[in-house]
Amino acid sequence: MQPQDIEDLIERYNKGMTTQAENALVESWYAKYKHDNPYLSQRQLEEDQKESLDKLLNEIHGGSRRIQLSRWAVAASILFFLAVGGYFFSINNNSRRQIATVKPQKQDVTPGGNKAILTLGDGSTIVLNSAKIGKLASQGNIIIKKAADGQISYNDVSSSHTSKTDVYNTAATPQGGQYQFILADGTKVWLNASSSIKYPVVFNGSERRVELTGEAYFEVAHNARKPFKVISNGQTVEVLGTHFNINAYNDEQAVKTTLLEGSVKVSAGRVSNIIKPGQQARFDHGLINVMTVDPDEVVAWKNGFFFFEDNNIQEVMRQLSRWYGVEIKYEGQLPSRRFSGEISRNVNLSQILDILNFKQIHCKIDGKTIIVMN
Repeated sequence: MQPQDIEDLIERYNKGMTTQAENALVESWYAKYKHDNPYLSQRQLEEDQKESLDKLLNEIHGGSRRIQLSRWAVAASILFFLAVGGYFFSINNNSRRQIATVKPQKQDVTPGGNKAILTLGDGSTIVLNSAKIGKLASQGNIIIKKAADGQISYNDVSSSHTSKTDVYNTAATPQGGQYQFILADGTKVWLNASSSIKYPVVFNGSERRVELTGEAYFEVAHNARKPFKVISNGQTVEVLGTHFNINAYNDEQAVKTTLLEGSVKVSAGRVSNIIKPGQQARFDHGLINVMTVDPDEVVAWKNGFFFFEDNNIQEVMRQLSRWYGVEIKYEGQLPSRRFSGEISRNVNLSQILDILNFKQIHCKIDGKTIIVMN
């Protein structure tokens, strides 16, 4: 998208002359800005937006400096590396346009939500999204509860905080599901779509050990005497107390462990690496490579956003498939275009496909299938 196109888009939006796809793009920028600035008043929002728009237009007309993408400026820029020195949004001085006014296509798919199934030690299951608030089950001295916000917690009502036998639970999210748990040691776990985690209801012995498939974000309760270990796709992540994300989907090329706080040791066979905050360990074909990343981008899914960085169409579609619970079908040669940026996970699938159309990626919804046509 050229600088003049940005200005034209904003002007046409203010005049009500934009298409549904263009509306989705501009309104997603505004929604992202409001999400990142929840404490600003409406007047402050509008003043900031006007100032930032003026800055953008001054840069565009200056024309001498190459415009680069600023990820915090764009929520729906899957398709464009836009360049701005600040935020840019459309302001209508007469009446502010309402967000999310895009009409859905005849066939559409709503976004995912809090959905998971909990399998107890005796093999019985609980559908967490439909379970009532309060006590769900008891296993020995452990009471499993569901809070008003849906969060699941394990509460030890004994004084010894130990159990003679290990009892395991497994929490699994379907396509289009995510869920949050607090384990018996106080560790918080956010489970992404199409993922599962197996864990003991009480952590006995000298370590705390869980098994993960898919993706999860962990905030591990500190315990220097009992390390926390996550086993996933042939690798082991060991921590004492820290915040990190593991992406271990079977259909992804590498297992990616990203550290936000503390210290993490990533091991696989005889190789291991200790990573620092802001680093990511990628385990692939028996090797562990460490690189610097933006952790906020990695955990965008936990905060309600897709994040893409030079991803190909198959990588984009895998994320959409998991969150919207759809299958992907390709017709013709795969598009070679790549995508970067963020977009909300709280919009209907048709709005994301509208945005992809800007990049000449033609898709249609057929029931629970996305058909990608080159």
